[in-house]
Order: sequence, then C-alpha cells, then structure tokens
Amino acid sequence: MAKILVVDDQDTIRHFISKAIEAEGHIVSSAPSGERGLESIAADPPDAVILDLKLPGMSGMEVLKKIKETSKDMTVIMITAYGEVSSAVKAIKAGAYDYILKPVDIDHLILSLNRALESRKLWSELAHWRQKQLLRFDFDFVVGTSSVMQNLMNTVENLAKSETTTVLIEGESGTGKELIANMIHKLSPRRDEPFMEINCASLPEHLLESELFGHEKGAFTDAKTQKRGLFELADGGTVFLDELGEMSLTIQVKLLRVMERMMFKRVGGTSDIKVSLRIVSATNRDLAQAVRDRSFREDLYYRLKVVPLRLPPLRERREDIEILAKHFLNQFNGTFGKDFQGFSDGALKLIRDHSWPGNVRELKNVIERAVLLFEDAEIQPDHLSLGELAATSRHEILRPVEEIMAGGIPHNGIDFDEIICNIERELVERALQQSDYNQSLAARLLGIKRDKLRYKVKGLGLAVGAGEGKEPS
Repeated sequence: MAKILVVDDQDTIRHFISKAIEAEGHIVSSAPSGERGLESIAADPPDAVILDLKLPGMSGMEVLKKIKETSKDMTVIMITAYGEVSSAVKAIKAGAYDYILKPVDIDHLILSLNRALESRKLWSELAHWRQKQLLRFDFDFVVGTSSVMQNLMNTVENLAKSETTTVLIEGESGTGKELIANMIHKLSPRRDEPFMEINCASLPEHLLESELFGHEKGAFTDAKTQKRGLFELADGGTVFLDELGEMSLTIQVKLLRVMERMMFKRVGGTSDIKVSLRIVSATNRDLAQAVRDRSFREDLYYRLKVVPLRLPPLRERREDIEILAKHFLNQFNGTFGKDFQGFSDGALKLIRDHSWPGNVRELKNVIERAVLLFEDAEIQPDHLSLGELAATSRHEILRPVEEIMAGGIPHNGIDFDEIICNIERELVERALQQSDYNQSLAARLLGIKRDKLRYKVKGLGLAVGAGEGKEPS
C-alpha cells in the first residue's frame, strides 16, 4: 500500500484516476492545482505523484521542479496531451519517472506506477550508499568525490528510474562507458530482464546485422537455421551498443527504425517483430563531426542525443585519481595475495601528475602490473610503468600466453580480457616501431584501417612517437 497524490485541474480525470488507483489498494489524495498539490506534499509527502503537465496558474513543469528541489527522489508521473510530447521529454530530463498521453490509458498508468513503487526499495538502498564519498558497483567502478562525477551519477540515477528508452554515453576510451551502461540497467525497473551487449566495431557489417536483428533460414549462404538477434533476445530489457560510431550507414537506418517504432524484421524476414527495449549506446567518436563528414546519419544522431551522458576523462577529475589508485591497490592486493600498505610520496606524485591518456583503464592496468610484479611495503615510483612497457615487463605480461601455448589453459582459469588486451598492446607497439611510427604503414602491417589503429593507440594509452600522423610519400 502506498500514498499517491493526483494533481489535475479537471474533476472528472482526477476522480477517474483516483478511483482506479484506489482499486489497486493504494491511499489516494488529490489536488486541483499545482499550488494545492505542493501544499499537500509539504503537509504529508506521498510515495508518488500523478501530475498533469498543463495546469492553471503554476504549470506542471514548475510543480515538478519545485518537487525535485525538496524531494529529488520522489516519483512523479506526468500526464500530457499528444501535442505536448516535447515538453514531456523535458520533464523526463528534469527527473520525471514517466509520462502518459491523454486520453489516459489507465492500464498503462497503473503499470508505470507499480514499476515505480516496486523500485523504491532499491532507491532507499542507493540513498544510503550516496551518503558515502565512494560508490562502488561490481567491485570495478568508483565514482570518487569530484563534483563532475557526483552530478553525472545524479543524472544516471534519474535516467535509470525513468522510462527513457534511448541513452547515449560519450567519452574517451577507458572512462567506464560499459560500466555506466550496466549500472543504468541494474538500477532500472528492467533489471530482472536481459542485458545484451555488442561491440559494433568488432564485426563486419553483414555479421553485425545478423547479430542485432537475427535472420531467417536461407537468408544467406550460411543461414542454415533461423536465428534470433540481440534485439529480440533482449525484449523487455536493455541492449548496449558499444562503439556505435563504427556502425555502417546501412545498419544505422535500421537502428533508427527500432528506436522510433520498437519494431524490426529479421534478415530475410517479412514479418515485423515488436519489442520493448532500452537502447544504451556508447562512443568515443565525435558524432557531430561524423555527421558533418556524412559517415553518421543526422537523424539518428539527434535521436540519440535526446539523453546524452558525457563521461569525463581522468585528467578532468584529478581529485579522484588517488581514490581510484587506492581502490585498485586494495583490489589487486586481494587478487594476488599481496600486502602493499599504500603508495610512497614519490609514487603518489607520479600518479597525480601523469596525464592518463588511457583514463581509468590505464590507471587500473598500471596498478595491477605493479602489484603483480613487485614485493614491497609500499608502491614505489620505479614500480609504476607510465610510458612504454619495457622489454622485461613485456616478457612478464606475455608469459601467460607462452604457458598456454606450451601446456594448455590452467585449471584455475585465465583472465581472457586482460590477456587479449596485452597481446593487442604488444602487436600495436611492434607495428608502430617497425613502421617508424607512421600510423598508415602500421595500420597496413596489422591489416586494419588507420582510424581503427588511432582508436587502439588512444584506448591503450600508447605514445605514438615522432612519426605521428606522418603519411607515406
């Protein structure tokens, strides 16, 4: 049982909604204006507010802002006319949980209200965590104390609670875009439904299309059976499209249709498949520039930009660097059975002064290597590898691959992602050195496009040397 406040100036609508909610077992009060609604909230705060966007006197948007000023966690569902949808989207950005179009579909309203009420326990736990300076998810994400990250987390919480179906996460490689996508899903009403993710840069166009949309038997040469795609498998949940900026124009057209209509066809199919999804996308590309270059569709760009999130690079949140370093030190102490007590003053100075082009991922890898390779009471400056890896450290890092090739995968398993990352780093470094740091030649040696090489160099935090940008004559 919950306390619900209905704010609407039309008596019939207010009465209709109140009776329907009471039938669900809730306690309902009502108000005919925004001013009266705020008075009711101040006297007896409800668990949720059903608020008409268009009110006489103080508008619904003004009421929403007043509510969020004093009770930012209060659930507010907006009611709006069809012609006011753009204002409803603004209300979502301001913290509304959902909006319902007139004439009110009472089943839709009750479903949205129940979802909001079911998630209140989660928000209570989250509010407790937010009182701490650090907020950790999956033992791998630390928010820190910087104002830019605290503001970002407030936005993430509002997005997770809302019914917004499209989110764009922008940021450099290594800033934690995938972790934020997971967080949005896990803190949302969709958290018990599937979370499906795919890297759009890792597959050629025809395979990516099949992975996303599925295919019918016989759709192409190797399509021996029908296959359901990620959009279909994730119905009810969340799809995370990493490196969206690398998606071809052909698939961009089809993705736009999914975002706008929540409907698609399998490759080779004729029937429309309807789904309910939240699509979270991430990119480290400048999509606005990509639109100008005509490598990214303008209509899709503006559809994605409805709710953008920008993850700041580590150099813009320097007050968090020491917090993150200590977090990773504790983490890898446990992983490797070490007992480092902290960082020496010299090591902390190096960590604070470094530019961290590879962002949080680079910091994590540097601390992991130091804990793995050294024994001491504290991390010392010479334990930290903040430039190119030395030949000896390369040997240590690539040793697991040599052991696997010689004797197979150990019974206690391996860290697949870490090994692949290390191999990738070694290949990119060697190609750069062999080509005298000419990126075009290095890309040819690796059999990849120059843009992809530049993306890898940036993501791995590598120095590219004096030949950066040099083209062959």
